[in-house]
Amino acid sequence: MTQHTFQERTLALAGLFQATILVHSIATRGSADAIDLETAIKSLLITDPSNTLQVYGRISNLQTGLNAVIEHLENNGRQKQIEIARYVITLLHLQRKLMKRPDLLALLDNGITRARQQSEIFTPLHDNVIANLADIYTNTISQMPPKIMVAGESSYLNNPTNANKIRALLLAGIRSAVLWSQTGGGRWQVLFKRKQFVKAARELLEADKTTFDD
Repeated sequence: MTQHTFQERTLALAGLFQATILVHSIATRGSADAIDLETAIKSLLITDPSNTLQVYGRISNLQTGLNAVIEHLENNGRQKQIEIARYVITLLHLQRKLMKRPDLLALLDNGITRARQQSEIFTPLHDNVIANLADIYTNTISQMPPKIMVAGESSYLNNPTNANKIRALLLAGIRSAVLWSQTGGGRWQVLFKRKQFVKAARELLEADKTTFDD
């Protein structure tokens, strides 16, 4: 991954938003879109992509995230967006801290390698794979402050299966945050280039629609 486009950066940002939307959905409703969930989990298992889109499979897999980029950066100010924006900002902050922790990066790399091998025996969404990814998050990202406080219904948050999915999705959010950095994303770009990201997100959605129509 050497030459990056603004659209690749937008895809990474959409991946980050999509992961946090799934976290919010599980925490508040106890469920999440199955295709979006599969996209997020699979993104963790692709560690040597030739381009950014390969991490997510295809543009349609990021439809939720691309629409979220448009909604958030156009400042509609809906209440649920506040929690999602908080998750996004915290994950971007944790990703920058992670890059300064070679010990945690090594643990992360080894853990993802084992999870990828495990997913080949089972499936990416198998409970064992999700639990493994959740443990990786606990042993790496969760060791750095600030800890992400997920807001939601206690009945959903206290469910072990949901808790594992949330941690695995937060790890997927870190994966997209790493991609964001690798494709040239910076701390202030979301603030100062919001119109460009909205435009790029719309163009990607339109390109996907045109391809589908054809």
